[in-house]
Amino acid sequence: MKMRRYELTDREWEIVKEYFPDKEPGTPGKPPKPARPKLNGVIWIAKSGAPWRDLPSRYGAWNTVYDFFRDLIDNGILVKIFADLNVDADLQDMSLDSTSVKVHQHGCGAKKGVILPK
Repeated sequence: MKMRRYELTDREWEIVKEYFPDKEPGTPGKPPKPARPKLNGVIWIAKSGAPWRDLPSRYGAWNTVYDFFRDLIDNGILVKIFADLNVDADLQDMSLDSTSVKVHQHGCGAKKGVILPK
């Protein structure tokens, strides 16, 4: 498998694959799609900050990956994965450089009809 940005390494996958057991033989219904590409899609979204609809197709349909993400959250599995991989899930070290953020005059409390100097 080709290693791409934001994707799990083989070593990381070995740590978390226990959360995604294979379907038992003889169980009715079609087998689920592999979990690794969907999990890589969740990680890609989290690290890139892109909207779900911009998810690259190599991870599957965006809504399928989103449903997978919701299931991981609802079942508490995503928190366990982050803990197992020792990933800082709360993004406490993330910061924005104010020189790259522009705020519209209405976003900073300017009164209507007032022209601000440039």
